[in-house]
Amino acid sequence: MSNNLQSIQQLYACFGQGDIPSILEMMDDDVQWESWADNSAQNVGVPWMLARQGKAGVLAFFQSLGSSLQIKDFQVLSIMDGGNQIAAEFVIEAEIIETGKHYRDEEIHLWTFNEKGKVIRLRHYLDTHKHIEASI
Repeated sequence: MSNNLQSIQQLYACFGQGDIPSILEMMDDDVQWESWADNSAQNVGVPWMLARQGKAGVLAFFQSLGSSLQIKDFQVLSIMDGGNQIAAEFVIEAEIIETGKHYRDEEIHLWTFNEKGKVIRLRHYLDTHKHIEASI
């Protein structure tokens, strides 16, 4: 088992416990969070999908997540090790606090690591239509 795979397993365990400081320690100082050239959810301002940078940006993501979503279910289904990239397939079910709307989605997180074992990029691959509809 690679160190990067172990880090991601630990990261999801920390998420389940609400241990955001430990997650931040796994990030590179210049981590790119949801950095896309064109993302429809970002274009309409879905709060939890906004592009962010650095540890402060990751913290802002988790703050946004906590104030925007009430997560009803979050299950990691599988984790795939690709060396410096780790992909995690998961199911999430959430209610949007502001709108009262609900969504359930099957998604993938793609984590990219540098040679020091720090996360340098995260991208969510998801059904943007579900997220947009739930947020408006």
